[in-house]
Amino acid sequence: MILTDKQILEEIEKGTILVEPFNRDCLGTNSYDVHLGRHLATYKDEVLDARKHNEIDVFDIPEEGFVLQPNMLYLGVTLEYTETHAHVPFLEGKSSVGRLGIDIHATAGKGDVGFCNTWTLEISVSKPVRVYHGMPIGQLIYFEVKGGIENYYNTKENAKYNHRTITPVESMMWKNVW
Repeated sequence: MILTDKQILEEIEKGTILVEPFNRDCLGTNSYDVHLGRHLATYKDEVLDARKHNEIDVFDIPEEGFVLQPNMLYLGVTLEYTETHAHVPFLEGKSSVGRLGIDIHATAGKGDVGFCNTWTLEISVSKPVRVYHGMPIGQLIYFEVKGGIENYYNTKENAKYNHRTITPVESMMWKNVW
């Protein structure tokens, strides 16, 4: 079951959902709008290797915006820091963003219960498009969880994305044991 606006507000009041900064105007009927943070990143290497640490170049979006190009992978970040302690958060792109040909994630739309951080966005575009710091980029949807939880993300020893950041985070696939 997806939480409604009233339920999201109740969970914020209880402390099981945190959004910083929180703006009541960003609360939809059953979602919360998040915005593009100041920083973008691209990978340094042309060919990425799943078994090695692929480093990124982080840069700021200028006031006049930045034009994203097709056939490039950009890592972005949400302006909002979130914590979700009793629900499963899903991040989806806003329809207005999709209609500009912007995809905000390739596969990582689901967070885990206990996820506490900004959201790294895996941004690609179908044609050149100018984006701006602070523009609405996505919406968080919260699902109820049935049953108890043994292993919250923020307490997992092997969780790779627990370090609080305001910049995009590159893939940590290389840390997996396989």
